Amino acid sequence: MWKNKDIRIMILLQGLVLIMASIGCFFFSFISHYIMAGAVFLIALIGYMVLFYRNKRIAELSNYLSRITNGEHFMDIRDNEEGELSYLKNEIYKVTRKLEEQAELLKKDKHYLADSMADISHQLKTPLTSMMVLSDLLQQELPYEKRKQFIDRIQSQLARMEWLVTSLLKLSKMDAGTIVMKEEVVIVKELVSHALETLWIPAELKGVTIQVEVEEGCSYIGDFEWSKEALTNVLKNCLEHTKSGGSLSVYGVKNPLYTEVEIKDTGEGIDKEDLPYIFKRFYRGKNASSDSVGIGLAMAKNIIMKQQGQIEVESEVGKGTIFHIKFYKR
Repeated sequence: MWKNKDIRIMILLQGLVLIMASIGCFFFSFISHYIMAGAVFLIALIGYMVLFYRNKRIAELSNYLSRITNGEHFMDIRDNEEGELSYLKNEIYKVTRKLEEQAELLKKDKHYLADSMADISHQLKTPLTSMMVLSDLLQQELPYEKRKQFIDRIQSQLARMEWLVTSLLKLSKMDAGTIVMKEEVVIVKELVSHALETLWIPAELKGVTIQVEVEEGCSYIGDFEWSKEALTNVLKNCLEHTKSGGSLSVYGVKNPLYTEVEIKDTGEGIDKEDLPYIFKRFYRGKNASSDSVGIGLAMAKNIIMKQQGQIEVESEVGKGTIFHIKFYKR
């Protein structure tokens, strides 16, 4: 109560009136009852005026809140006066600004969700259309080899759809914050070995050599399985863009600040215009293959960042690409 400027002024004025009345009664005792009556009236009048002023300010706040409810979020009612009402006005303004910021974020999330759903629908539509055409063809009288070829294509499209749906579910869980990364010691040599398990045969068939060099004792604190997922996606991307006769190199080094996994290929490289966007979800650059959906690198970056790491890329068209993955010491 004493922090409020209005109350302090009211008490000061009422006290002053009371002191003046007491002095008046002392010197003019024969009219003391009139003096006290006048003092009581003035004290009551001062209290009423202060109460009226406070009620007016409260009514202004109430009107302000009503206008906020109706969507007017940009009114500035802050003031630098002392008192509880001024403090309340400033706090209401802060809450209003936070609500406005949250509303903007929700609006962006809504647009992002709509765009994502459109992208997902587009990505699923292509293999579905292909399978529908192939299934129609299979109903006709076809030679065994042709039927086998169409069935293989359908199985390939189904595998692609399964991977797409699984990847999207993983990304959705990350966006929702429902995935908790483990904090365990990840040995980089073991991590690279597991990440390359499914890539040795495709690399051999394509004629791409893979070289691995990892320092002894190279490790970091993170989640092994999710790190493997991220590393596999980056390695797979490099392998897809490396022509026959090329090479893929993986290096693991450590220093007092971070552990780094460097992945280098001799592929076609990434165009400068595409470089800023290659980690964006559903982005397909100029050199993207027809089967690319633009999820692998986006997922890899998300996983790495969830472990307080970072991924950077440098590339030159016609010479190759280098990915730098860093996991900082904790």
